[in-house]
Amino acid sequence: MSLIFYTNPMSRGQIARWALHEAGADHEQVLLEYGTTMKADDYLKVNPMGKVPTIDHDGKIVTEGAAICAYLAAAFPDAGLAPSAEEQADYYRWLFFAAGPLEAAITNRSLGFEVAPDKEMMAGYGNYERVVEVLDSKFQADDYICKERFTMADVYVGAQVVWGTQFGTLPKLDSLVAYAARVTDRDAYRSSKAIDDKLIAEKS
Repeated sequence: MSLIFYTNPMSRGQIARWALHEAGADHEQVLLEYGTTMKADDYLKVNPMGKVPTIDHDGKIVTEGAAICAYLAAAFPDAGLAPSAEEQADYYRWLFFAAGPLEAAITNRSLGFEVAPDKEMMAGYGNYERVVEVLDSKFQADDYICKERFTMADVYVGAQVVWGTQFGTLPKLDSLVAYAARVTDRDAYRSSKAIDDKLIAEKS
């Protein structure tokens, strides 16, 4: 069994590396650079979008951070990060909320694009404030995506909240700051982050 992890330390590849560490998945790392190896013909055959992260698990290609998280949870069941039957609704609901409405709202706001009130019905997320309100309500009620238990959904959602509260794309609400502290207080987070931090330092 082989698993190849294509990444760049200054990318969403940090999410996939955290997921790999949580899953306990042995893997080979391939570092790519923006504008050169990430757009090279050999890598475009793997991921035609020319971006990272991507994993190649025994010839099965998975792209997109949320998909990689969900795939690894299912592919490495012994890690206990996939949802139980009772947890699936929360797990998939919030995983795709983060990959869809949350990321779209944050990206558009960061780019200076605001949805006009009369156009909100056309946007999948309505408006940024509503998305934040919904996320805040979730973590006022629950410690993790699946109530009291950490699952792989918390890697993806957690990464969005950690990044957002650190760099100002999400407000430092008490619920979000507390959630970020919970998910980063894990050995797998610390070990994966240390690798990317070291790679970034070596580039500077």
